[in-house]
Amino acid sequence: MVAMRNIVLLLLFVTVVAPIVLYTDRLGTFESPSTKQEFIEDVTAFSLSAADSGHLNVLPQETSTAVKEPIRVVYTEEDSTNRRNLPQSLLLRKSREHVSARVLSTTTEENQTQKENPIKLVTGGMSQGNQGGSLDKGDATGENVNGEDAIDVDDNDGKLAKSTHASIQEAQIKEQQLTETSNNMNQKGSLLSETNKQNDQRPSDARVKQLKDHLIQAKVYLSLPVVKSNPHLTRELRLRVKEVSRALGDASKDSDLPRNANERMKAMEQTLMKGKQAQDDCAAVVKKLRAMLHSSEEQLHVLKKQTLFLTQLTAKTLPKGLHCLPLRLTTEYHNLNSSQQQFPNQENLENPHLYHYAIFSDNILATAVVVNSTVSNAKDPSKHVFHIVTDRLNIAAMRMWFLVNPPGKATIQVQNIEDFTWLNSSYSPVLKQLGSQSMIDYYFKAHRATSDSNLKFRNPKYLSILNHLRFYLPEIFPKLDKVLFLDDDIVVQKDLTDLWSIDLKGNVNGAVETCGESFHRFDRYLNFSNPLIAKNFDPHACGWAYGMNVFDLVEWKRQNITEVYHNWQNLNHDRQLWKLGTLPPGLITFWKRTFPLNRSWHVLGLGYNPNVSQKDIERSAVIHYNGNMKPWLEISIPKFRSYWTKYVDYDQVYLRECNINP
Repeated sequence: MVAMRNIVLLLLFVTVVAPIVLYTDRLGTFESPSTKQEFIEDVTAFSLSAADSGHLNVLPQETSTAVKEPIRVVYTEEDSTNRRNLPQSLLLRKSREHVSARVLSTTTEENQTQKENPIKLVTGGMSQGNQGGSLDKGDATGENVNGEDAIDVDDNDGKLAKSTHASIQEAQIKEQQLTETSNNMNQKGSLLSETNKQNDQRPSDARVKQLKDHLIQAKVYLSLPVVKSNPHLTRELRLRVKEVSRALGDASKDSDLPRNANERMKAMEQTLMKGKQAQDDCAAVVKKLRAMLHSSEEQLHVLKKQTLFLTQLTAKTLPKGLHCLPLRLTTEYHNLNSSQQQFPNQENLENPHLYHYAIFSDNILATAVVVNSTVSNAKDPSKHVFHIVTDRLNIAAMRMWFLVNPPGKATIQVQNIEDFTWLNSSYSPVLKQLGSQSMIDYYFKAHRATSDSNLKFRNPKYLSILNHLRFYLPEIFPKLDKVLFLDDDIVVQKDLTDLWSIDLKGNVNGAVETCGESFHRFDRYLNFSNPLIAKNFDPHACGWAYGMNVFDLVEWKRQNITEVYHNWQNLNHDRQLWKLGTLPPGLITFWKRTFPLNRSWHVLGLGYNPNVSQKDIERSAVIHYNGNMKPWLEISIPKFRSYWTKYVDYDQVYLRECNINP
């Protein structure tokens, strides 16, 4: 028993104590590092390399194959003694702290260890720090270093390094997964944003159009013999047509559709797929679609003609309230005595130093807006004189309106065209033409009305001599030098007195040209197939606008413009030289006698063109509602109507009685 114990102690001494003594003796021969910090860096670097590979490998140096002695980390006896006195657990903890610190520093350098090997960095620093040291590396075969030549590392440190390496790899894998997830989310986000952009760019009536297309397709299938022979499919198609028709209703955009519209659309698509599978005769479908297209084109043509006719009818028909207004005013006017029927300031009517306006109209409310807007924007209303000429049906009502609603300090004159005894058919060729049988047939015979495409020229205003008075201004105002002619469908937005100071340079007419577009040139209004027109005029000459025109009556008389007008009217007795209206004979009469005014004086198109620029409207002195959509009609363009209505006092008693509202 004693012998056995001795043997165990001997083996214990040989295996444990002897290696410690030998190891301690060899440490005494090691060189001391220059500083304690270098010792820490050395241990940390070799620990990290051990963690990276599981064992200590020798790095190759270029292409050399000679194996050199590995670097040894040596310590002085003093340091060795101090380390011996330290407890094992403390040494292990410090070693772990160094390893952890090195691991943390390397993870924050974004793969810096892949670019520069940490062992190379450490050994490079050692070679600079140790004067007697040499940097030796193994060959490129990567053989393991013998235990005698390598630093002994505690097994626990090796395990910690391995676990640290595994945690680093796991962190890198997670980081890569997070990066991939982020990239996928970015891709999905970009796809979602692109989808949203496509949805934003989609028309507001896309689903409505799609439902209508489905209805047409279903009706085509219902007309095919192969579908008619299938009662079940026929019933299903008819049911889907009813459902989609109810869902559509009067919807003009997707927001008007009910919530179940998508369900109806999907059900219809499924049924249409059945119909597509049931029929295999494409020629029959094409034939049916062509027939439907032809029928739709015919219906469209008829509807366009009806729309044109109804638009012209609406344009020439006054609303009920505007019929009521002259009746009420006429009744009140005849209840006045003769002294109450007179206007003040009549001494200003022939004063050539004042600003005179000529307005020829039978529309009381429209004339009132022209006068009110002009006076409201005038710098000195007392210097403005308005000469209004109307017909005998409206003379009493027109006078009564301005007696009840005087335009401030401005002067008003209202005349009856019947009082112009000099204006008769023997003097005026146009009066003779208006009373001719051919003109009566043109305007009043139904078969001609349906066959003529120029329905707008059948407006009764072309039969009214009021529309032609603009060619007789010197006869109406014999003592005036200049007159500003205004149509009754305009609104004045600025003071107009500067127009009287414009030098017309010997011309008779001052007007704004309208040749910005091709259809406002002479060939649009005159018949250049007639040699008389082709010989005297340029088809590409720029047209100009009636509605706001400065007329120099002195030059008018000197150049005998009225006689020029009469001569051309006599030549046009068969109405073949120009289109009906007053602008074509005006273009001819004032040919080479028109001075172009700045465009900011007069903007046109508010009665037919909804695209008139807001900027042009606001900077213009006069805006013109030329066209059929007059501001006093229900068919007027809504966004332009307010420019006109703000000069109407709808609280006025006669307007309330006739139920005239904005």
